[in-house]
Amino acid sequence: MSLAAAFAPYEALALQLIPHATEGDDGSHDIAHILRVFKNSMRIHAMEGGDGDVLAAAVLLHDCVAVEKNSPLRAQASRLAAEKAGVILAGMGWEKAKIEAVAHAITTHSFSANIPPETLEAKILQDADRLDAIGMVGAARCFYIAGRMASGLYDPADPLAKDRALDDKTFAIDHFEVKLFKLADGFQTETGRALAGERHERLKQIRNMFLDEI
Repeated sequence: MSLAAAFAPYEALALQLIPHATEGDDGSHDIAHILRVFKNSMRIHAMEGGDGDVLAAAVLLHDCVAVEKNSPLRAQASRLAAEKAGVILAGMGWEKAKIEAVAHAITTHSFSANIPPETLEAKILQDADRLDAIGMVGAARCFYIAGRMASGLYDPADPLAKDRALDDKTFAIDHFEVKLFKLADGFQTETGRALAGERHERLKQIRNMFLDEI
């Protein structure tokens, strides 16, 4: 099976957009991440509705600009991706209204950007992307990024940060409290919230197992 076929029923669109979908070498924002977000979004879309073409394009291009987690431009990443997506879709002959809908979804999907999504497609993309940040995959991505940023796994003197400030730039396990445990409360759709509840519980179990082993 071709990679584009994995994006059925939008394989034709995927064939056009996969070459633009990612840049750089960040394994937490690679084409596998894009495909997981696509599957999450289609699961939510099936229950919530929305424009499938807009949603599929937004998913495929939401990380088309790579900005490292520790970059001062991180909060601008989704805006830059939205601008690039607009150029790509215009070159494919997409109508202005649909391009704007894709751009809005991409701009608002980011936790760092902190811009509320206003359309159903934007809400679905945000939920689908955040589902990939919690649960087993979310924990794996957290530790992957920590290694990429040369962070430690935990503070051996105070792993739970009882007598120090949380510092997820230095210790990977701190990121659970700083961000990951907060994500489940911010989901936009009913379907997304249900899926997030399941993954949030998994995330807590993963941290508990980690703490037990250290």
